[in-house]
Amino acid sequence: ARFLPFNVVRTWHVQLSILWTATSFLAAGIILAPMIAGREPRGQKWLAYGLLGALAVVVFGSLIGEFAGIHGWMGGLWSWFGNQGYEYLDLGRFWQILLSVGLFFWVIILFRAMRGRLRSERVGNMPWMFFLAALAIPAFYAVGLLARPDASFPTADYWRFMVVHLWVEDFLELFTTVMVAYIFVLLGVISERVALTVIFLDIVLYSVGGVVGTLHHLYFSGTPASAMALGAFFSAAEVIPLTFLTFEAWSFLQLGAQQESRSRTPFPHRWAVMFLVAVGFWNFLGAGILGFLINLPIVSYYEIGTALTAAHAHGAMMGVYGMLAAGFALFCLRYLIPEDRWSERAAKWSFWSLNVGLAWMIFATLFPLGILQLYESVNTGYFEARSLEYVTNPTNALIEWLRLPGDVVFIVGGVLPLLYLCYIGVRHTVPRVTMEEPEDILFAEITEPEPAEPRGR
Repeated sequence: ARFLPFNVVRTWHVQLSILWTATSFLAAGIILAPMIAGREPRGQKWLAYGLLGALAVVVFGSLIGEFAGIHGWMGGLWSWFGNQGYEYLDLGRFWQILLSVGLFFWVIILFRAMRGRLRSERVGNMPWMFFLAALAIPAFYAVGLLARPDASFPTADYWRFMVVHLWVEDFLELFTTVMVAYIFVLLGVISERVALTVIFLDIVLYSVGGVVGTLHHLYFSGTPASAMALGAFFSAAEVIPLTFLTFEAWSFLQLGAQQESRSRTPFPHRWAVMFLVAVGFWNFLGAGILGFLINLPIVSYYEIGTALTAAHAHGAMMGVYGMLAAGFALFCLRYLIPEDRWSERAAKWSFWSLNVGLAWMIFATLFPLGILQLYESVNTGYFEARSLEYVTNPTNALIEWLRLPGDVVFIVGGVLPLLYLCYIGVRHTVPRVTMEEPEDILFAEITEPEPAEPRGR
């Protein structure tokens, strides 16, 4: 505990989950861009390698800095290279700036690959939706730079929540929808017209409401009562678009099954699609239902910072972005791994173990702990419910140990097979030329037929 105190481990846990998700988004975007454009400019791979190196510097540099900062070894440089102390923005300011620059550099890589396609498309079409959604990721992550250590707490926390809610819960969500929709278009599961409809529906229902819904983070930081009313309403209403997105994901799976039944060859991206469907399920359950349970003001007043928040956070972060990262990884690895070395069993085990392990983690431990803690907070007091004496009582300790089987399933059955596939992808990579189609085409873009010209009378 002296070498790895709780603050260090918890900071690493949160930061690695964000950085893993961001890295998967960057990798999937770099792979999808030439597929969308039909070409790849010269030198693109060296830019991708450079971005990977920069990410490695940010990841390991920030982790070491957070460790040194928490131990008090950074002196007056603690906020620049150590730990800023804001959850989700724990990394030092220098690493935060470097990561923001890296994200903008990623957008430049995408633009180099897609500029020819963008010139020939209208702004409201799929390629532009993909590019603009990608541009929103660095733009709104950089907003976190306004949360300065020397600012007042309400001001700094406001800008921090702009990252927590608008970046994590909104613009990553929008890019998720665009990426998933585009992948299904490339796989031939849906048409571009259907995908565009889903994207615009997401913008109207989720993004517009989600911006106002940010106010549920500001109930008790000096905002007026109107902010509480608007935040409560739109936070509760967020369940509605998430329900639509869940039905949409299920319809994608049904369409994929129909396509596979008509095809002579098995669908190569079955488990990548299954992960994307799991994203819809956890979006509804983890982000929607568990989020709705804690976002109403009267509940949040007694509950904020308890295990119910952790249940929502794990269901939303790992359930949505973690499963999405795994799905993107399988989608990309399917193009890198030779057919004779691809393991369908490893992908299957990873999918079921990650989902079962996460469900066990939430419903065997975090959710029961949260209900008991909320009961203690209402009946005894918020301070008592968060005290060390209550948190470490025998009942809570037993419930925490019940999490162990789920963790074993999650790590051994879910993470290790995925790492094995990543190893195979690095060890036995099959180089492909973007301009040449492989013999076994792994995707086919559906285009809407042009309407027939009316004949003159």
